[in-house]
Amino acid sequence: MEGSVTDSPYRLLLRAASLIPASHFFVAALFASVIFLYSFLEAHFLHDLLNGFRGDPVSINCDSSSRLFHSVVSKCRTLHGRYLATPWLCSPHLQTAFLSFMGRSPDFIYRRRLFHTSDRGTIALDWLLSSDVMEDSASMVQDNQIHDETPILIVIPGLTSDSESSYIKHLVYTMARSGWNVVVSNHRGLGGITITSDCFYNAGWTKDIEEVVNHLHQHHLEASLFVVGTSIGANVLVKYLGEQGENVPIMGAAAICSPWDLLICDRFINRRPVQKMYDKVLTIGLQGYAKLHQTIMSRLANWDGIVKSRSVREFDNHATRILGKYETVDTFYRRCSSSIFVGKVSVPLLCISALDDPVCTSEAIPWDECRANKNIVLATTPHGGHLGFYEGITARRLWWVRAVSEFLGILQSSQSMRRRAVAQAPLPSALESSVDQGPYINVDEDGMVAAVGDEQANCTVEDTTKDTILTQPSVRYTEEGPAPIKAWLSRFSRPSNISIALLAYIAMVTTWPLIGPALLLAIKRKFKKGMPSMALKRS
Repeated sequence: MEGSVTDSPYRLLLRAASLIPASHFFVAALFASVIFLYSFLEAHFLHDLLNGFRGDPVSINCDSSSRLFHSVVSKCRTLHGRYLATPWLCSPHLQTAFLSFMGRSPDFIYRRRLFHTSDRGTIALDWLLSSDVMEDSASMVQDNQIHDETPILIVIPGLTSDSESSYIKHLVYTMARSGWNVVVSNHRGLGGITITSDCFYNAGWTKDIEEVVNHLHQHHLEASLFVVGTSIGANVLVKYLGEQGENVPIMGAAAICSPWDLLICDRFINRRPVQKMYDKVLTIGLQGYAKLHQTIMSRLANWDGIVKSRSVREFDNHATRILGKYETVDTFYRRCSSSIFVGKVSVPLLCISALDDPVCTSEAIPWDECRANKNIVLATTPHGGHLGFYEGITARRLWWVRAVSEFLGILQSSQSMRRRAVAQAPLPSALESSVDQGPYINVDEDGMVAAVGDEQANCTVEDTTKDTILTQPSVRYTEEGPAPIKAWLSRFSRPSNISIALLAYIAMVTTWPLIGPALLLAIKRKFKKGMPSMALKRS
């Protein structure tokens, strides 16, 4: 009795636990591990299960009264539908990891062309033509036959990614199968190309894409240009569009999983242990990039600091900041963030982000700025990870690739895009009179003349039967009168019998109401004066 009283409660618990079968402990440990992993991986399988595996609706953030929404976005079924992640990839981390390690990308071969920048840098342009993926091998074309009206899509990869990245190949192959000529503009030093100048790319370096776009625009004048940027490439794209404003030969663009605000993303990626894992992986990738070009990098940057870097911020402090000539890392992040350029974007832009992105946090999304710009459509999904968005039970498709393909396809064929193409027609030469550039007038059938602005004069109407663009009738007003009236008069001013007779007839008809009565009155007076003299002669 005394021994039982002196036993501690912990000893009693141990005795009771020893009576529980070991299999029960195993089940309990397994259950606890599943709960921990479910929470750690931010899985949403139960959410999808309770939702009947119908997926979550895509949230569209834009100006619903804009022309872009009515002419393009309203026709995109993908953006107005739902996104359901692959059931066995029901986690942003699983989506991102599967994309990096597995990918399941299509197999094809690029056509490579080297582009040399103004500072003697070298960029690898990897092409995949629409004819390259046709089933009929007889439709294959040669390198010198790219010059046609087929739309061209320029792809900007993410950080340390190139044309061989799985998500890039998914996009390239899908767009080529849809009838596009696709070119991947690899970053400097990537894609198996060495650095040939002292310039390196970074999250805000827009000079390369500017030169590539201008080069393609000059050599493919009949083709419409579109751009898709992913991750850091999306940040570069939005910043480039904002810097150029109206002076950009781009018809449309898409930014996928953009970091938007580099300073916020830097704070986010060092916040939790799982985010620090991504930070470490990205740092290793940057160090590998630096080692590929150690000869130049060690001469221009702090090589010892690069090797010892344990985070992206440390790498940027020892390399990116120095190469880009920024005072501090925060200065680099602030000046290169694309969020401050959103308001100046002047071309149709589709932005896609996942709210559970483990790398580019949704906290950095400029919601209000995107909504205020009528040229931007922001589509967000609750799930998808970073550039993942796998869908289907076999995980062979990326939802964002399907959304981009549909959006750009409708945009390319829409009336709004064609209006922009007419508005971007070459300007007249300096020898033409400045008066010939406007204002404009419309001449109706009843002779009424109405002045119109440039927007109405440049408005186009799509003729679906002939697949051509017809401009609405507009008349340019010159110093000598409306141009069509001037041409009409000059046609009848030529010395010919028909024109003289016709002008005489017009003059007679238009002046008869005034001259006719006066002529009749004069005849009557002359007739009355002649009557007395004739009577005298008879008498």
